[in-house]
Amino acid sequence: MMKRLCSNVIALLMSMATLVVALTPVQGAELVMFESKICEWCDAWHAEIGPIYPKTDEGKRAPIRTVDIHDTRPADLTDIDGIRFTPTFVLLADDGNEIGRINGYPGEDFFWGLLAELMAKLPAEPDVTTEAHADPHGVKLDLRFTAELD
Repeated sequence: MMKRLCSNVIALLMSMATLVVALTPVQGAELVMFESKICEWCDAWHAEIGPIYPKTDEGKRAPIRTVDIHDTRPADLTDIDGIRFTPTFVLLADDGNEIGRINGYPGEDFFWGLLAELMAKLPAEPDVTTEAHADPHGVKLDLRFTAELD
């Protein structure tokens, strides 16, 4: 009986650990746009690029986050220095480190080219594999893990 209880407790703990891992958000790359309410170039970006950006490969790989330079800087962005002009686009890697930036909005054609150069500097996306495992007691566990290949 004690052996069965231990097995059930272990299965429960493994299930809980799997749930915690599955619910933990994975931080990905991000394009941060530092802007101002009075910036006409920011308005131009929002009109020309803003509606389509989330639908592009770039937008899926590095979603946009806008930050007003006059507001209090979010805690995770306090290490980004040198933001004086708007718009300034800062590409952050999955780990939150700056990859590079675009100062200003030079127009739609130039923006996509400059962004492509920055995106090429991002590390390759990790492979994510999902496998369903069943333990001997009939409890199905969904184990998710990430593997980086060099």
